Amino acid sequence: MSEYDRCIFDTCICIERGNTSDQREIMSNKARFWDRIATKYFQQPINDEAAYERKLELTREKLSKDSNVLEFGCGTGGTALKHARFVKHILATDISENMLEIADRQKAENGVENVTFQQADFDTLTAPQVSFDVVLGMSILHLLSDRRPAIAKVREMLKPGGYFITSTACLGNKLWFMAPLLWGGRLIGRLPLVRIFTYGQLVDSLRDGGFEIEHEWVPGSGNSVFVIARKP
Repeated sequence: MSEYDRCIFDTCICIERGNTSDQREIMSNKARFWDRIATKYFQQPINDEAAYERKLELTREKLSKDSNVLEFGCGTGGTALKHARFVKHILATDISENMLEIADRQKAENGVENVTFQQADFDTLTAPQVSFDVVLGMSILHLLSDRRPAIAKVREMLKPGGYFITSTACLGNKLWFMAPLLWGGRLIGRLPLVRIFTYGQLVDSLRDGGFEIEHEWVPGSGNSVFVIARKP
């Protein structure tokens, strides 16, 4: 599935901090759409196979057999499972129970033992600070209510010298004209929240969040940017 398709499919809404039962209800509401389309999402072919494989290669340059990795917004787990043999452990999270059921099935079929799939919303996910060598956020930052707190949270979770690797749809460069359509669709309840920003704004957010940019690549159609950012 393309990053653009994912941005249209997602049902991201702003999280209000509250009690545990409130948070569970909010996460359930956010997950319903993904639960409904989980099988279709899994069966959808990758939009640009060559670009995807290149992203995997670039990511693996930052992995080692001692790496502890977090991936948030993991979907049906394909990326986590492809990286598993190169790392010590991956914690892969998503809000959709049905997505994760597919991920666990694929994990069992492939005999992977060092990936843990967990249902969690990144807004409310708790993890020890300075505990991960690499954090992956693939096709997810544009679906959050505000990317900046998420970037700050990632930085807190990373060890010094750790990497945040993200592939993000940046509709502000070429598809800015879709803003009224997205706004109207959301107003009538047919489309989710999708944040529109440019490559430059995303990279600036990472730098402002205390990261050093080591790699920046705009593949294919030019609607997304792949970034490798390092925590000093």
